[in-house]
Amino acid sequence: MKKAVVTVIGKDMVGILAKVSGKCAEYNANVIEVTQSVMQELFTMVMLIDITNINDEFANMVKNMKEMGEKENLQIHVMHEDIFNVMHKI
Repeated sequence: MKKAVVTVIGKDMVGILAKVSGKCAEYNANVIEVTQSVMQELFTMVMLIDITNINDEFANMVKNMKEMGEKENLQIHVMHEDIFNVMHKI
């Protein structure tokens, strides 16, 4: 299974989880795990997604998720699990 980590940060508003998970579904990326928190008005979310069967290039998904975030005034970052693991190895 190939996985990626999606992080989302921004001002809390209705529908953030739905928009991000909907965009994942457009790429046939399955949401495995989600953690989210609202601290005062700041929304934060981390998703683990299965990208084994995505229907486009991973780079296109990363680009389009970032662009969606910019339109919604959110910071959305998608990182392949391999990169995430290398960055966080002790």
